[in-house]
Amino acid sequence: MAKTKSLLEVRDLVKHFPVGRSWRGWLGREKARVVQAIDGVSLEVAPGETVGLVGESGCGKTTLGRLIVGLTLPTAGTIIFDGEDVTRGGRGEMRRKLRREAQIVFQDPFSSLDPRQTVERIIREPLDIHGIGSRSERSQRVRVLMDQVALPNRYARSLPHELSGGLRQRVGIATALALGPRLIVADEPTSALDTSVQAEIINLLSDLQQSTGVAYLFVSHNLDLVRFLSHRVAVMYLGRIVEVGVGDRVYRQPKHPYTRALLSAVPEPDPLRPLDRVQLTGEVPSPIDVPAGCRFHPRCWMAEEVCRTVDPPLYAFSASQRAACHVTAAQEGLTSTKEGIREATSSG
Repeated sequence: MAKTKSLLEVRDLVKHFPVGRSWRGWLGREKARVVQAIDGVSLEVAPGETVGLVGESGCGKTTLGRLIVGLTLPTAGTIIFDGEDVTRGGRGEMRRKLRREAQIVFQDPFSSLDPRQTVERIIREPLDIHGIGSRSERSQRVRVLMDQVALPNRYARSLPHELSGGLRQRVGIATALALGPRLIVADEPTSALDTSVQAEIINLLSDLQQSTGVAYLFVSHNLDLVRFLSHRVAVMYLGRIVEVGVGDRVYRQPKHPYTRALLSAVPEPDPLRPLDRVQLTGEVPSPIDVPAGCRFHPRCWMAEEVCRTVDPPLYAFSASQRAACHVTAAQEGLTSTKEGIREATSSG
């Protein structure tokens, strides 16, 4: 995808959640502890682009999505939407600026829908809240949205519990589309669905992007789905992005060992092709007690002494791929300046 002005730009975003204090903390003998859910994330999404966000459960993917749409306020950092800093002014200002142009599709379509409202009322609610059009125009808009997501009109008066999981997710997508957003955060939108239904929802999201030009931040742990739908891929580990780049390049030539480990776990459809699995040892460190240096080094088979002491920057391996790995960077002749600017000493 050609370089264009960013629709969304996240700069050094941080979200820490306080942990309940012990008696030592209340007496001032122990520093207040926090969960470092998001700790210095920078990311861009261009108009009409899909950026896939992958990583293990608990790495911060969902928290990042909620920060971007204004459901959670950041501890620090900046969110710029369409050239405007939406983190200034607090929660009310973020809601005013983001609610019409940035929406979210949640992981569980059953718990995210009001069980007492009909499908028609659920989809119409954003239009009612923002006072868009007359009552008849809103009803017409609901019919158009249901048609867009291939949701038969006979379900208009149905309640969520009367629908299958796939149909409920279509209701959630239609609701997200109601205000004509420019960005949708899709938070694991297919994880609760059967495989055949997953394919239908992914094809639907792809078709909607082509017809409306909406951009997606597609959050998932399913690497195959991410590869199919995404233009670029960002890999998260313990609150940080450790690799980001054009999808095909990241999948074919991963630079971070964590990315390699994730890709090695993807099932291989060819039974004659030998498996080259990377077996990680140990557990993911606690986000309360993050390791010094590279956060991945306690589980990394490539770790060297520098990895245990120096936090790696996102080295630029090419114009379309960056990864936070000292070892791979050294192997390919990359360095970082004192100012933190990444410089390539080889063509990459």
